[in-house]
Amino acid sequence: MNEFQILVFDYGVKRTGVAVGQSITGQATAQPPIAMDNGQPDWAEVEQLLARWRPDAVLVGLPLNMDGTVSEMARRADKFRKRLHGRFVLPALAWDERLSSEEIKREARARGVRDFGQHSVDSEAAALIFASWYEALVDVDAWSTHTLSLKDLPDSL
Repeated sequence: MNEFQILVFDYGVKRTGVAVGQSITGQATAQPPIAMDNGQPDWAEVEQLLARWRPDAVLVGLPLNMDGTVSEMARRADKFRKRLHGRFVLPALAWDERLSSEEIKREARARGVRDFGQHSVDSEAAALIFASWYEALVDVDAWSTHTLSLKDLPDSL
């Protein structure tokens, strides 16, 4: 089996969660989120993350609508994914992340967290995106082709 490491992003307009996933354990570790300026990161900060972790690829969660159609936020996240690929020439994968943030928030509420502005769960959501992606991976050696394409999905109804 080829070992790999992936930098995962839970894209947001104000803040983007970050996690580092790897194939040895099939798990991801949440990292500090990055601040966004109307959906735009500080690209130097992203470059520092990539230099630190040296991932084999990046994975961006796409928040599809509940019916599986493409949301405006999914389009923005996919644009972010394409920019990552264009700027850093890494494989840039995408995955359906419907309700990942809500699942993490539900778990956090059970622990007593109420202020998600102060207690960001975005990076925990990024780790959950990796877990979902990895769990659905049928052939670990084919990881670099395990991605979702918006062009194969219906537009919003």
